[in-house]
Formats: sequence, C-alpha cells, structure tokens
Amino acid sequence: MTSFISHTTIDSRDAYELSEWWKRLLGYRDLPDDPNAPGHEECMIEHPETGHRLLFIEVPDTKQVKNRIHLDLRPTEGTRDEEVERVLAAGATQVADLRGTDGPGTGWVVLADPEGNEFCILRSEAELANPAT
Repeated sequence: MTSFISHTTIDSRDAYELSEWWKRLLGYRDLPDDPNAPGHEECMIEHPETGHRLLFIEVPDTKQVKNRIHLDLRPTEGTRDEEVERVLAAGATQVADLRGTDGPGTGWVVLADPEGNEFCILRSEAELANPAT
C-alpha cells in the first residue's frame, strides 16, 4: 500500500493574500467550486493543467526558522536568472544566491515569499539541455 500527495500546505498569517501572491507567481487558479475570498482562513489554489494544489492555512504563530521543506521552481519560459528577476519584482526577497556553486551555469537562488517561506528558483529545462549557457 502507498499514499499520494493530495496537496502541499503552507502556513500563513493571511491565507487569502498569500494564496493570491502565489497564484499570480505560478499561474494557478482558485478551485472552480470553492473560490477564495478575503478573510478565508483556508485558501486552496491549483494548477489549471496538472491539478497540483497548494493550501494556505492561517496560523497564529510566525515563521521562526528555516523551512524543513520547500518548493523548487523551474521556469517554464526563459532562464533561471530572468525568473529570479520576475519573482523579486513580484515581492519576493533573496535569501541566498547559490548560482555557479558547482561551476558556471549551475546552481539556484533561494528566495522567500512575502511571509518569509523559502523556495528556490532552478535552471530551466532549456538551460539544463545546454549546460554551456
């Protein structure tokens, strides 16, 4: 017997605001039969094609330490560096720059969402296919 991942849950101070931020960042949407609204303590969003879901739940405590689990994002278009710039412009903050740690054209950038949850931006599939870039 095995299990499957139903969704990924992210604790937050404001579930609606954080779900809206991630929705814009990832191109996700509200569930068709359960739209989110300001004041909702639980807000679920999903990818329109894959069905992957993120659930944002309001909790009273604030983030204290580094995440033990995080999302790794790979750009669907453009490069890692272009995606880092886009996400920073959307309100993320840079936590660590690990580009090139294993040589030119490698590595990732660690960012945090508006509530401090860390995530990484990896190289795109096109960049992986052409390691010389």
